Amino acid sequence: MTTKDSPIRRRRSRQIMVGNVPVGGDAPISVQSMTNTETTDVEATVAQIRRIADAGADMVRVSVPTMDAAEAFGAIRRRVDLPLVADIHFDYKIALRVADLGVDCLRINPGNIGKEERVRAVVEKARDNNIPIRIGVNAGSLEKSLQRKYGEPTPEALVESALRHVEILDRLDFHNFKLSLKASDVFMAVDAYRLIAGQIDNPLHLGITEAGGLRSGTVKSAVGLGALLMDGIGDTLRISLAADPVEEVRVGWDLLKSLRLRSKGINFIACPSCSRQNFDVIGTINALEERLEDVDVPMDVSIIGCIVNGPGEAKVSDMGLTGGSPRNLLYIDGKPNRKLDQGNLVDELESLIRARAKEKAAEQEQLIARSQGNSE
Repeated sequence: MTTKDSPIRRRRSRQIMVGNVPVGGDAPISVQSMTNTETTDVEATVAQIRRIADAGADMVRVSVPTMDAAEAFGAIRRRVDLPLVADIHFDYKIALRVADLGVDCLRINPGNIGKEERVRAVVEKARDNNIPIRIGVNAGSLEKSLQRKYGEPTPEALVESALRHVEILDRLDFHNFKLSLKASDVFMAVDAYRLIAGQIDNPLHLGITEAGGLRSGTVKSAVGLGALLMDGIGDTLRISLAADPVEEVRVGWDLLKSLRLRSKGINFIACPSCSRQNFDVIGTINALEERLEDVDVPMDVSIIGCIVNGPGEAKVSDMGLTGGSPRNLLYIDGKPNRKLDQGNLVDELESLIRARAKEKAAEQEQLIARSQGNSE
């Protein structure tokens, strides 16, 4: 089975470049995370960025709260290839410094940088160095005037805050930016993004901020961002979890894969198991997911414990296992291929999946070479 195209029609947005990653337009929705090490600890931050990159992130954000952190950022930049976004608040000189040190995007709020000449200095530096800006509005840090006006954070307050920042950049004739309007409340965030989506054409960075721990934060993010993505809203996203940043990347990819918006690695289809199962479905799927995290080739693999739904799922998967007694039936490309014993089931499946992934990778390379040859 080849990955189906998504039925989602995405919102039209202009495209910007964060390093070598296109954001907006017809570019794939990018996945990002944020380091939680001390930025001044260069070794720890570089190590974490590399783990985030290995998990499949397209870019990573690094907090730069001080000038010492800015200098550390420069050292980090020289040692990693992933596009880096610098998260900066208040001190415009930090933004100017990291711009000279190779930052790929500046996450700021123009309104909290201070006087207009400071904002202008940052914008001009970004323009000269072709660095995009992300305006990051957050329900937890709304301007005091908006807090007084609305009494509490609301979708309308988030949008008004965003448009204030947009107006500053528009006045400076700077349009190389993306925008986020984050809240920890799912309804507030979704409503705010829906409101802003029709008012500007800049790319939108999605997130439910401070979503919670791994389980609860994943659920809240999936509900909120899933609703927006199904509306066609969103050009890049971060799943904000009180967890290892690598988990944010994994959840982000799983979300996009579930909506057929991007494909990377194995999409496992597995039954929840019941008394009909003929092998340990839960143990098998958990082991396979852990062992095969390094496989990047898109594949659908179904692991079903019995013959009720197993054959049907296997026939529309690249590879599928249907539980049987005394042996289990393996399908490849929808056709019965061989029977597998219960004993070394996980080892055999891992080996077979890796072999099929290698074949599919070769097939993809041949298709690309053929298409390039035809275009010459």
